[in-house]
Amino acid sequence: MSDEKNLGDDLNDMLGDAKEGAKKAVGKASEIAGEAKEKATEFAEEAKETASEFADGAKETFNNVTSNENKKVLAGVLGILFGGLGVHKFILGYNKEGVILLIATLVTCGAASIVGLIEGIIYLTKSDEEFYNTYQVGKKPWF
Repeated sequence: MSDEKNLGDDLNDMLGDAKEGAKKAVGKASEIAGEAKEKATEFAEEAKETASEFADGAKETFNNVTSNENKKVLAGVLGILFGGLGVHKFILGYNKEGVILLIATLVTCGAASIVGLIEGIIYLTKSDEEFYNTYQVGKKPWF
């Protein structure tokens, strides 16, 4: 009987140890879950901040593209009115081409001014995005 009692006591001790181990495991799991929740919250905040920065950058890029509409209209109108002088080329930053057009107009007694007229019309008929990509980003100097 004493063996049975010892066995019962051992089983009770083991059961107590198992319960204590389970409680510790639950505590550790809760601690890990809390840390995971905290890290997930930090990650979400960083992702939100990154998305906000990306959106701000996209808005700035969009504003840069749309603000070039004024340059498009200015270059187009000046190309039509004073194309032979190459003014529209200077507006777009094509100084070498502006000088070439000015000299060609002087040499041909104004006949080369037709190039400015054509370019002015082309500028005004392009969409803002197409104009920006072609003449400001792509740096296409002629037509």
